[in-house]
This record gives sequence, structure tokens and C-alpha cells, in this order.
Amino acid sequence: MTEPGRRSRTPDIDEATLTPAQRAVYDQIVAGPRGRVAGPLRVWLASPELAERAQALGQFARYDSSLAPHLSELAIIVTGRIWCADFEWAHHAPLARDAGVPEAVIEAVGQGRRPDFSDPEMAAVFDVAVGLHRDRALSDETFALAQEVLGPRRLVDLVGICGYYGLISMTINAYEVPTDHGPALPALDVPAHEMFT
Repeated sequence: MTEPGRRSRTPDIDEATLTPAQRAVYDQIVAGPRGRVAGPLRVWLASPELAERAQALGQFARYDSSLAPHLSELAIIVTGRIWCADFEWAHHAPLARDAGVPEAVIEAVGQGRRPDFSDPEMAAVFDVAVGLHRDRALSDETFALAQEVLGPRRLVDLVGICGYYGLISMTINAYEVPTDHGPALPALDVPAHEMFT
């Protein structure tokens, strides 16, 4: 989180000075479903090879995975909460709401509390995302239940989504990517390893 009065570490982009490799990636992103180069994508342009590969994975993770949007957005907001990634929360809490994640679930995630789930798929996605980011592992029970409820393909895609948004969160936090709109991530006094217990 960038403190008031402190300059963000996020680099400015002058389109006129982009290298050919940077311009190619920039144009790919703008022509894709995102439509603009914002937040962590701006940071990655310093390494166009990384930017090209990461933005392609991001397009799959956000738009093309086998998970329904409400499930992928749930995984994303859990990731953003655990990593305390303001930009990620500001952008994806509204997307989660639009995708059908109940307001009570979004609020609980924002507060670092386990939501009450009536949908077993949402519960499985939540447990996998929390396990991977908070515990750095999946218990045998969580893995077996996710395999049963989500199936092998969706579980693999879910792990990929969590990994990609972990990279996004690291970039946001390392470069103090400012939030340009959206709801603020609630401040918590609870460390990441104690969230959702």
C-alpha cells in the first residue's frame, strides 16, 4: 500500500519511448479483453519477455479457464486478501460481485473470515485458495474433496489461477501499485497465516 504523499514505485509509461518488444506486448494487451495496460502489467513492461508470457497466462486465468467466473473471482479475491494486495482487491471485489459471488461472501473474505457456503464448489475453491496461499499446501482432505467436487481439469486451472494471482499480488506489493478505483481492502490486524481460521 502506498502511503499518502509517497510516490508510487510503479513506472510511468511513455508510449513514444517503448522499445519494439515493449510495443508488441503493449499492443497485444490493448487489443485483448483487458483493453488497457494497467497496474502490474505496466510494471512487467520493463521485461517484455516476462510481460508477454505473464499477460498470456493472465488472459487464460481470468477469461478462458474451465472455472465459471464466480469461482475464479472467488479465488482471486481470496488471493488478494491474503497477500494484502490493494489493487487486486479494488479491481476484483466488484468483478466477483458482478459474477455472482454473494455480498456476504465478499464481505467475509475482506474481513479475513471464512464465509458460510451453501455451494460446495465455492467452498472447495475457497479451501484450495486458502490452503495454497496461507498454508502453502493442500491437506489430503482438501485435495480429495476438490478433485471430487471440481474435477481434475478445474482443479488444475484453479491452482494456475492462484499461482498467477500470487504473481500479480507480489508485483502489486513490490511496486506499490496504486489503486485507481474500486473498494479499499479492509485493514486487518491479523497476519496472513491467521486469516480464515
